[in-house]
Amino acid sequence: MTSDSVRELVFLRSGRLAWRERAAPRPDEPGDAVVRPFLAGRCDGDTLPIHRPVSRALQAGMALGLVDPVVAAICGKVPFQGPFPIGHECVAEVVAVGSGVRRIRIGQTVVVPWAVSCGTCPRCLAGLTSKCATTTRGTLAAFGFGPASGPWGGMVTDRIRVPHADHMLVPVPDGVPPLRVAAASDNLADAWRTVVPPLARREGAKVLILGGGAKSIGLYAAGLAVAHGAATVHYLDDAPGRRQIAESFGAAARPLSGPVRSPYDIVVEATSRAPGLRRALTATAPGGVCTAVGYYLATGTRVPLMRMYATDTTLRVGVSHARATLPDLLEFVHRTGFPAERVITLLADWDDAPTAYCARTTKLVLARDPLPFAL
Repeated sequence: MTSDSVRELVFLRSGRLAWRERAAPRPDEPGDAVVRPFLAGRCDGDTLPIHRPVSRALQAGMALGLVDPVVAAICGKVPFQGPFPIGHECVAEVVAVGSGVRRIRIGQTVVVPWAVSCGTCPRCLAGLTSKCATTTRGTLAAFGFGPASGPWGGMVTDRIRVPHADHMLVPVPDGVPPLRVAAASDNLADAWRTVVPPLARREGAKVLILGGGAKSIGLYAAGLAVAHGAATVHYLDDAPGRRQIAESFGAAARPLSGPVRSPYDIVVEATSRAPGLRRALTATAPGGVCTAVGYYLATGTRVPLMRMYATDTTLRVGVSHARATLPDLLEFVHRTGFPAERVITLLADWDDAPTAYCARTTKLVLARDPLPFAL
């Protein structure tokens, strides 16, 4: 590798990733920055193509009308077809800025949101930063999803260019260990939106989390719900290790196969399965809110609409708007010392990314040392 090139982690096919070289990025526009990721979390969703050969099956499912065609708009006509740069959670240090960057400076430690946004369009101003009207040419503008979601590359790389840097890059507060917010780009922010705003509107609510699919999101949600004063937090998951993590946050944990004993004001559906979604909605109390954070790829996902009508239940499904959430999330972590790092089940060396990223573990984080000038 030369000074004019960098490494990036590339998904080739199920179970196989590799380092590849590409041209070193530069601030092409005045508002750009170039950052060096030194922590990279593996999103729960990345395990779908890594652990299962799903590309051709999803393509066939779309052709037969069994898989929603929006999957192609996000992940390509042959979904998750390699090679493409992977990874969309990182904490990074700023190594270069364009002439128009005013707020961000070289040496700062920052969180890079998973979706690319401008910060000034009506959608961004409304908090819909993952549906930015400026950067989105199709369904999403995002790092690490492949060319259908834009030319942005992945975050497991030596350098990455970030547009609209003054808006996109969110500094990590002084005193917050970067490892604590390694998943703030996506999974930790996703969990935040499932429990924190609903708890602010309903003090002392009962919270239920069905885990096991979106593995780390469910655990972050359990911890955040306890930390924000939920009267009850029940976490259901068939994995004993994850139940232990949930209990370390103060949640009551039991197997997913067990009964749901009472209705809950706030429900988080993180099984990523249609039966889990129906179960979550059935467990939601009158006037309650259920947030589904998983992928529901099939066109025939059924929801109990009449029951929802009768109980005045709100179902929230959609991408997370991490950039809009990050200031409140990082301030909370800074103020309280919320130990989000407890969810990490494998901390691996950066150079081992091609093998480590394939590990069957709940939350992987790749790590390397920051450069000496990092603040």
